Amino acid sequence: MGWKWWRRRGRRAAGRPIEDVDLDSLLALVADGLGYACAFEPGGEVLLLTGPRRVRVRLTGLRREAGRRPREDWPMLAAEHLARAVARDEHLPDACEYAEVRPLLRTAVLGADALGEERVVGRHIGADLVEILTVSGRPVRPEEAFCWPVPPAEALDAAAENVLADERLSTERVDLDGTPAFVMTGSASAAVHLRRIDHYLVVSPDGVMVALPRPGEMVVHPIGGLSVMHAIERLWLLARHQYRTRDDGLSPHVYWWRAGRLTRIQADLVVQDGRRRLVVAPPPEFARLLAGYARGA
Repeated sequence: MGWKWWRRRGRRAAGRPIEDVDLDSLLALVADGLGYACAFEPGGEVLLLTGPRRVRVRLTGLRREAGRRPREDWPMLAAEHLARAVARDEHLPDACEYAEVRPLLRTAVLGADALGEERVVGRHIGADLVEILTVSGRPVRPEEAFCWPVPPAEALDAAAENVLADERLSTERVDLDGTPAFVMTGSASAAVHLRRIDHYLVVSPDGVMVALPRPGEMVVHPIGGLSVMHAIERLWLLARHQYRTRDDGLSPHVYWWRAGRLTRIQADLVVQDGRRRLVVAPPPEFARLLAGYARGA
């Protein structure tokens, strides 16, 4: 019944896309349910709510996000967008205003599986890891980022720069059964600091091996020869143990960081002749690196 009413209203709104009219009608219903009266500014890109307090709601990003999603998702989108707007502390900037929130943007690295159906703004930095955009400690929603004058990738770069400017990791040298490594902590998202790993360690052009057992910690081994194979084994065992025994585990895998790219090294523990050993299946580029070391040995 409601959708038919929106359709009839849309046909009477000459010159406006029917999708905009339908979304406006839905927003009005949600606002009423929250105890607010509403009025749209000319052009329909801003909604003014009056009730317990006055709230100005940007709609540019919401309209774009609605255009990407099926109509059955629109009630959820409208309800979440207005609920965030009215719940926002009036002393905090509107996440839809890029100039205001840019200094507050940060990134966080999460396991891809942990995201589930959550709507976030992010990018894959590995096969199983996603770097997401946050503001004031919560994920930025697509309908907020779509209000901004810059693309999401540029906002993510700006957020990462904020993290790097604000934080300095602590570094502790450790011995992993004869393999030197460095435990690096001091950030809610330590992996972001791989971008400037050479500010902390002497790193060859071949890069580093890294374990990311939890968001606030990474364990790094600078590559310097065939000893990297033993390092992979030690890091894999460490990452697997910490990932399984901690509530905030991030990844049980080992990664290769080189030239701004994070590549997962596939490894599995197998039993052969009654003995357990780690079998590593390196990606082609890493296999070529190992072959080069072998020829030079």
